[in-house]
Amino acid sequence: MSAAAARDGRVGWLEHTVAGVAGSIERAVFTEELARRDGWLQAVDPRAKLGMFLAVVLAASLARSLVVLVLVYLLVLAAGAASRLPFELFVKRTWLGIPFFAGVVIVPSIFLTPGPRLFAVAIGPVVLGPTMPGLLGAAVFVARVGVSVSLAVLLVLTTPWADLLKSLQALRVPDVFTLILGMTYRYIFLFLHALNGMFEARKSRLVGRSPGGEERRWIAGSMGTLLHRSFKMSGDVYAAMLARGFGGRMRTYRAYRMARTDWLALGAGLLAATLAVSADAVLR
Repeated sequence: MSAAAARDGRVGWLEHTVAGVAGSIERAVFTEELARRDGWLQAVDPRAKLGMFLAVVLAASLARSLVVLVLVYLLVLAAGAASRLPFELFVKRTWLGIPFFAGVVIVPSIFLTPGPRLFAVAIGPVVLGPTMPGLLGAAVFVARVGVSVSLAVLLVLTTPWADLLKSLQALRVPDVFTLILGMTYRYIFLFLHALNGMFEARKSRLVGRSPGGEERRWIAGSMGTLLHRSFKMSGDVYAAMLARGFGGRMRTYRAYRMARTDWLALGAGLLAATLAVSADAVLR
């Protein structure tokens, strides 16, 4: 940090970038630790877990009753508590951006949906105001998105990434798709470490604030260097995989076997999804 920034109590772009890269790596490591805890969902076979979550996500996406969506979300929170997930982390990851992004999409329908208005504001010949059906539809939409994202976050937090990718093979997902996902997830952290090292090296050599033109040139050069490293590493890794007998299919050391508890968990997920769809049809 430069002397002027230190006096003003400000943090420069370099400190922000280093902190962001380090935070991303720490969050990923912490997620893997959560996936290996002794919790309920962590002990369920990944294939059964994926089937459970897909069924409940489908039920949530079809639901039009706010009561049903709230009940499903309470069920998700109970599953997160049984899996020993930090409540604050789980809720914060889910609801930090949902109200903003989902709200931006649904805001026009609040005013354009026909129905009695909560209040009206006349702007010349145009009368604007939120309608009761529009507000209810917006609440249902945001709740539906929140439940679906919560289920996705819960699945990722309770399942190691390699196991999650292998469970996709049970759904007949193409091998090339799972292989690309696995390689991307594995090597993105390697490049984050390299990027963090580049920023730390520059920071250790800075005494004062550098001119804006020099910073832009350094950023452009760093982007080119990192891109060159990625292309070179991709060729080296692929050659090493071929030398070790790679045949186009991802393999893991862990062998899956569905136990009685896994079948029960899958049945419970399907039952919850069925009950949610039935209750929504009754309350609609």
